[in-house]
Amino acid sequence: QVQLVESGGGLVQPGGSLRVSCLASRSIFSIDAMGWYRQAPGRQRELVAVITRGGSTNYADSVKGRFTIFRDNAKNTVYLQMNSLKPEDTAVYYCHAQLLLSAISYDYWGQGTQVTVSS
Repeated sequence: QVQLVESGGGLVQPGGSLRVSCLASRSIFSIDAMGWYRQAPGRQRELVAVITRGGSTNYADSVKGRFTIFRDNAKNTVYLQMNSLKPEDTAVYYCHAQLLLSAISYDYWGQGTQVTVSS
């Protein structure tokens, strides 16, 4: 199992930057993939960015060039650096971890952290 705790959300003006963090309860080397999803009111949860155990990253088209996912292995923490924020980035951001065991995917979620982009 994996417990995930997000932090770092808040209110930021358009064009500003914010970094959210996700602390995992186990070594992130043991986790096959970690990522960030977001869910805005009235919308489905969507993938924002993912980083695999091997270090490969992938981003939603809407955030490419503005957001960066990276990790600190020693701290068991994955970060999402968000720059040039837009009002449409407003959402609850959820940390996600995936474990693959015998071809079965086990998914874990954090409690979410609110990011609001508004002037």
